[in-house]
Amino acid sequence: FPVTIRIAGMGLDEIARETLAKHFFAFSKKNKVMDRLPVGGVYQWKREGEFHLFNPQTIHLLQDATRKNDYSIFKKYSSLINNQSEHACTLRSQFEFVSHRPSISIDEVEPAENIYKRFATGAMSFGSVSWEAHTTLAIAMNRLGGKSNTGEGSEDEIRYTPLPNGDSMRSAIKQVASARFGVTSLYLTEADEIQIKMAQGAKPGEGGQLPGHKVDEWIGKTRHATPGVGLISPPPHHDIYSIEDLAQLIFDLKNANRAARINVKLVSKAGVGTIAAGVVKAKADVVLIAGHDGGTGASPVSSVKHAGLPWELGLAETHQTLVKNKLRSRVVVQADGQMKTGRDIAIAALLGAEEWGVATAALIVEGCIMMRKCHLNTCPVGVATQDETLRKRFTGNPDHVVNFFRFITEELREIMAELGFRTVNEMIGQSSYLQQRTDIEHWKYTQLNLSKILFQEPAQDGTGLFASELQDHGLSEVLDWKLLAAAKPAIEKGEKVEAAFPIINTNRTVGTLVSNEITKVYKSKGLPEDTLHFTFKGTAGQSFGAFNTHGVTLELEGDANDYFGKGLSGAKLIVYPDAKAEFVAEQNSINIVTGKQIGRAHV
Repeated sequence: FPVTIRIAGMGLDEIARETLAKHFFAFSKKNKVMDRLPVGGVYQWKREGEFHLFNPQTIHLLQDATRKNDYSIFKKYSSLINNQSEHACTLRSQFEFVSHRPSISIDEVEPAENIYKRFATGAMSFGSVSWEAHTTLAIAMNRLGGKSNTGEGSEDEIRYTPLPNGDSMRSAIKQVASARFGVTSLYLTEADEIQIKMAQGAKPGEGGQLPGHKVDEWIGKTRHATPGVGLISPPPHHDIYSIEDLAQLIFDLKNANRAARINVKLVSKAGVGTIAAGVVKAKADVVLIAGHDGGTGASPVSSVKHAGLPWELGLAETHQTLVKNKLRSRVVVQADGQMKTGRDIAIAALLGAEEWGVATAALIVEGCIMMRKCHLNTCPVGVATQDETLRKRFTGNPDHVVNFFRFITEELREIMAELGFRTVNEMIGQSSYLQQRTDIEHWKYTQLNLSKILFQEPAQDGTGLFASELQDHGLSEVLDWKLLAAAKPAIEKGEKVEAAFPIINTNRTVGTLVSNEITKVYKSKGLPEDTLHFTFKGTAGQSFGAFNTHGVTLELEGDANDYFGKGLSGAKLIVYPDAKAEFVAEQNSINIVTGKQIGRAHV
């Protein structure tokens, strides 16, 4: 069967050599009796097992550096991570920098404060990690001006109120997985960025999973789910079968919060560049390429390996494809997946990412010791557990997380000065400043061919190498502007309003923008029931009533697509496909009145 190979190098001779070496190991040591095969340490660090970049030494140095706010200790940590001459754990370890311009003073490099806003912490849900771990990351990123990510687990409303000292626990990035897991109008309204989860870092290509024993009463309430029942988000989300479906969800979310960027998270894989091009055409503002070696979070340990590819492969392909198709300047490209040092960030920028996600390293700064017990709810340091006794052991501090991002930013700025770059934007996509290392002696590493990663696609006329223009989401002509004008007395004075409008199927999303405006003022409470009663006659588009809020009744006489009503939260949606609407269904406080089933939707 056909196989896509991005890094050629292993021939028949090399395969034979490795096979014979394994055979020798298995059968030649007759003087050493083994009852079973060695564990190997692929998942959890073992003294004589697989080499891990995060090991007792590097974890200690990173935690010591950030707790003491000592950059010299951090440099010891980063040198151990960056120097993989003996143990090559990453593709980027095979790169070296090459400069085509004179070095500059670090004082000429753009200030760190400009760079902090390009960082995000990875999508780890409240549930996969503890309240303490989750909120500590949010506080730290808000202090820096970066972004923390809720993960798909929603967010407790108390985090939207600033703390007495001025800190904020609010996560700037809100993740959605097919509008499930606590996605309400308020959740979306309280976002600076909304991320559609089409891939998952801990086990890319499989989706997220929270075991039932980690879903306690608090988690269940926050995620609008049932305590004790496992939560899984499969990758082929149940309402996204094509780029067109994705485009509709992007449009829905933009209506739900027009101030927020819409981000689509993809997994690094062969062909992801073509997928990313479709996502940009679907009007995403940000595309995230997630690497294959993210942390476990709450995923089954057996699912962590053998899914997805290194971010270096997916990122390079995505950037090259977008440049070739004159799409690159329309979208921000992010990358994440075990980024640990400023060198990692610099390489990501040179391969095409102007923003970067850091997750596992940030958790280690909070106290994680990589026990790989996340899925068991027995984390001994209170990071990845909901057990109240274990959570008391959490020792993380936002100051430590802030120190970590300061350190990797400083290391990035040092590299920028060495290469002669004054701004991050100058670096984006400049892969000619990387070359394959010339000092490699290992018999396998020398065979690698990384030319496809390092290829620099020439800039096309009319497009740049980084995001420089905004997507046109087509919001200026939506029907909701007429609804909003009619709703003004209700929103400003609480008066009841009734109005009627014709509707056609090109009115793709109706009611969502109005709900966003109500939510800005009245939060999750919304308006009293039936304060707004809008009647429509005709054919509704894909998302009639999407992310509706309390107090809004949308009554349709006509027919509707099977996609409507998603994310209703206590709102009333009435649809009359014929003149005899009798049936009433109650589900999750959603009141839907209809006459029959339309297509796949039970409405």
